[in-house]
Amino acid sequence: MATLTYCKGLPTPVDELNELGFTTFEMFLNTYAPIFWAASIETVDHLLSGTEFKKSDWNTHLQQTYGINKRHANGVISSTKGRVDSAKSHRILHLKTLEGKIKSIGMWLKKAERKLVLARKFYAKRKWHNSKTGCNFPIACSLQYKSTNWQNLRFQIHQKKRKLTLLINSVEHLRFKRIKVSIPGGDILVVGSKDESFGNQVCQWDGKKITFRVPKCLESRFGKNVSSEIGDFNRNIDRLPPCGAKNWHFYRKNGRWIAAVQFAPNPVPSVSQERMHGCIGIDMNPGVRIVG
Repeated sequence: MATLTYCKGLPTPVDELNELGFTTFEMFLNTYAPIFWAASIETVDHLLSGTEFKKSDWNTHLQQTYGINKRHANGVISSTKGRVDSAKSHRILHLKTLEGKIKSIGMWLKKAERKLVLARKFYAKRKWHNSKTGCNFPIACSLQYKSTNWQNLRFQIHQKKRKLTLLINSVEHLRFKRIKVSIPGGDILVVGSKDESFGNQVCQWDGKKITFRVPKCLESRFGKNVSSEIGDFNRNIDRLPPCGAKNWHFYRKNGRWIAAVQFAPNPVPSVSQERMHGCIGIDMNPGVRIVG
């Protein structure tokens, strides 16, 4: 199912600012982000280790290791699994691109070398200058390359073979090279479900105020919940449904926290009539005059 994402910078209401100029919600995000980052790194290492991945067992491991709840651990697993799958897909696409270049260079070399072979056979004839067909690749000087076209073609063949060797070595190296996954520092994902209130049990938003359930490891500092007035997502075409699953993604950009909500949008209502009601055709070709 297609999804949409609405993003906005977290507002900083004056009545929520502390002595440092941050809201309580921003302070919480700054504190929780390193925990989410550490859990994501360990999850990526486990996914790339080649061992069997059992989501329920790993979820329990994250809860016990980092002191987070099950829903928070689900966000870590979903975020990292998406990054790992994307990195693997990119590796496959990269290999296909390199293999396509290798195939293309091989075909070019085959044609170029055949061109030289046929030309050598032609000039090996005793009376080649009286030939009626001529040579497929005659000897001629090039003002552009300051040499004969034979010398230029042989130089191109030499360079293509060097590039071909480099590409073949790159492909062999990438087949066994460990995949690298980038994990940003200021990044938090919370996965929702359509059977939960406000579409998300951990992060609930009623259209104006957002309430985030604090993980166990931070309850002594921030309490069980932190909230902030973030307002609505102003859009000319608002397709954000009041119900349904909502995934919340908080990330830092240019020194500011951004809140992004991902959701399944409301279907766009049809504004056109059935064809049986008739249709209007307009000829837009040049020179056509439309009389109204």
